[in-house]
Amino acid sequence: MPGLVVVGAQWGDEGKGKVTDLIAERADVVIRYQGGNNAGHTIVRDDEVYKFHLIPSGILYPGKLCLIGNGVVVDPKVMIEEIAGLHSRGVDTSGLRISANAHVIMPYHLLLDHAGEARLGKLQIGTTRRGIGPCYADKAARLGIRVQDLLDEKILRKKIYTAMEPKRQSLRPYAKDPALDLHTMTEEYRTYGHQLERFIDDTPRVVWEALDRDSVVVFEGAQGALLDIDHGTYPFVTSSNTVAGAACAGAGVGPRQIDDVWGIAKAYTTRVGAGPFPSELDDELGDRIREKGGEYGTTTGRPRRCGWLDLVALKYGARINGLTGLVVTKLDALSGIAELGLAVRYKGPEDAEFEEFPYHQTMVHKARADYEMLPGWEEDIGGARTLEDLPQAARNYLDFISDFVGVPIVLVGVGPGRDQVIWTGADSERYIPAPAAPEAA
Repeated sequence: MPGLVVVGAQWGDEGKGKVTDLIAERADVVIRYQGGNNAGHTIVRDDEVYKFHLIPSGILYPGKLCLIGNGVVVDPKVMIEEIAGLHSRGVDTSGLRISANAHVIMPYHLLLDHAGEARLGKLQIGTTRRGIGPCYADKAARLGIRVQDLLDEKILRKKIYTAMEPKRQSLRPYAKDPALDLHTMTEEYRTYGHQLERFIDDTPRVVWEALDRDSVVVFEGAQGALLDIDHGTYPFVTSSNTVAGAACAGAGVGPRQIDDVWGIAKAYTTRVGAGPFPSELDDELGDRIREKGGEYGTTTGRPRRCGWLDLVALKYGARINGLTGLVVTKLDALSGIAELGLAVRYKGPEDAEFEEFPYHQTMVHKARADYEMLPGWEEDIGGARTLEDLPQAARNYLDFISDFVGVPIVLVGVGPGRDQVIWTGADSERYIPAPAAPEAA
């Protein structure tokens, strides 16, 4: 059957979209299982750049089923714009399916997100202000509006009214905003529902049937393990469970239907927004890595904080996800750096040492990384297609990562192009894209 979960193993932005795009060539179904348009994937295909916020990157393959699972929160306006953008570039979206049970981001969610961050001032979490958190909050409070509700005007109107009522006080500064008028919202979102109706489906059943046919199903996560609302660096986290286990709830399958879990990690570490970052390089070297790696947010354009690869956090990410394989991306961004740091432990107050990721929030905030320094390499590795093509120093660097984390490396990224990858053969054969057919003479 195989079911493969592709999950971020750091603080997000690890390159999951490119990996999903590669695997989708062999997959029959790709399903996004959590998050919303606060995430983004950038794909380079034939020198064209595609930026996705909701739709799985597998949509670039004609005939692939690309699903938005029930665990995702959907801004229908963003979804419609993303579909239209793909159509304008000649991309077929007939394989897109949206779960009828996915929850909908409403105008008041966006306003509450903005207001909440503004109130926190210097203590703000650094959300993308896309309404994700307030939408998940309504879902937990059983005040949510689901995609299926957009197809029934009577139910939609009643649910909007019910959801708005307990928010009157919080929304008082926006009382005259026409976007919050009950009639306007009902009409606008009913229209969205009609525009999306042909895509709305019972997505768990689509996945079950694919698995029953022994098809390859890829479960695509958003953000990263350290942004998980339960297991991440709370409160500087996202509003959903980002770990691999959430694929079951967010897609509607049981744990026995997951065969492999691949964690995606950069060859260094980045973070967007506020929160602890023990291996951060707040200097010229951090700036250099940012520029070489193109570390600017797909969704917000914000510059990402950069630092040495944090192996303590990565090992923690491997454990909470149950990784069977590790993908290391952007190895090429480290070329030309004489010495490379790998965070192998943390030091806290009074020289306390932590070999494992601290469970206590205060310790994580005060921790500073202790490094093992390895020799770097000068060569441009963008043309490497096997491990043997890499300089010995680069191979040593990868071996150190795999040994420390205790997970085999299945794929290495050496550039932005989809062909700039090295498949290692370590338990990855069934997901490797078939070689291109030779051109006719």
